[in-house]
Amino acid sequence: MDSTVPGIKFDENGVCNFCKTHDKLDKQFPLGEDGKKILDQQMNQIKKEGSGNKYDCIIGISGGTDSTFCLSLAKKYGLRPLAVHLDNGWNTDIAIENMRKTVEKLDVDFRLLECDWDEFKDLQVSFLKASVPEVELPTDLAIHSSLYRVAAKENVKYVINGHNFRTEGLQPLGWCYMDGRYIKNVQKMFGNVKLKTFPNLTISDMLYFTLIKNVKFVPMLAYLNYDKAEAGELLKKELDWNSYGGHHFESVYTRFVITNILGKKFGIDKRKVSLSAAVRSGYISREEALNKLEEPVLEDPDIEKTVLNKLGISEKDFQNIMDKDPKMFLDYPTYYSVIKLFKLPIRVACNLNLLPEIFYEKYFNF
Repeated sequence: MDSTVPGIKFDENGVCNFCKTHDKLDKQFPLGEDGKKILDQQMNQIKKEGSGNKYDCIIGISGGTDSTFCLSLAKKYGLRPLAVHLDNGWNTDIAIENMRKTVEKLDVDFRLLECDWDEFKDLQVSFLKASVPEVELPTDLAIHSSLYRVAAKENVKYVINGHNFRTEGLQPLGWCYMDGRYIKNVQKMFGNVKLKTFPNLTISDMLYFTLIKNVKFVPMLAYLNYDKAEAGELLKKELDWNSYGGHHFESVYTRFVITNILGKKFGIDKRKVSLSAAVRSGYISREEALNKLEEPVLEDPDIEKTVLNKLGISEKDFQNIMDKDPKMFLDYPTYYSVIKLFKLPIRVACNLNLLPEIFYEKYFNF
């Protein structure tokens, strides 16, 4: 981690705020016997509260390692999950096949949600034109919102997710800001299609899902000494799962964003965050991490042609997008000022587990 990461602050001893947040989360989500005890208690609580329902939890899956492992572990705990996938039109064949084999072998009900392609495509192009690094926000927010919506519809109180701060870290606000008002205004400024079916997530939606429906997200992997490579090998053995070649490469569009946009246009290398998390967690040494950062993220001309053709963007128009001066979420109307105003209520909500602790750390310590 260095000064190229927005929001980073170093104290008099050279310790940054990302490390301090990691230490806080380390205490909240212990490993070893303490972590197993807490996870066991949570799994039992999920079963108890969901005893009268067809499902006791919702798990979003992508065909990737983390979500597939969570679904498999949930079944081993005796949970009755509903697997949910939001198809935004960019799945790889490997991801699709992984999901199919997983739900069949685990005997799990599967719900496929599909985005209206013309609407979603236009929203993705809008975020490219907005010249902000959150080009993946339409997908990320739609997934998050869809999991809330399915949980509320099925009267399920728990959503299990595969995010793990020890291996992925926390992306800074300047690289990865997310809210529903941001979505609305970027589309209003740059879009050609009105959002009618897009599952947006407004502040009122959040209040409804968290306070009225009492839906909580459970970061299952945070309590485990989780090794992604070992998890992949286990999934291959048990579920005939196949690797898709890289972190988040189960999506064609995500791969395109990582290889052809973030570094080239914004100078963003998110590996700094994830590798730093792995160093803090003791999975790799600092020297190993620095060596990995020396390996360039190679542009993929073939995937660029595929994506531009599907989005209906010419190479000239895409070059104009890439040549525009970079902007950030602060250049557009968002809920950010409202969120900052409600710091104390959000702190209380996190203490009550209505919101994840990560939410507070990201919005108020970065």
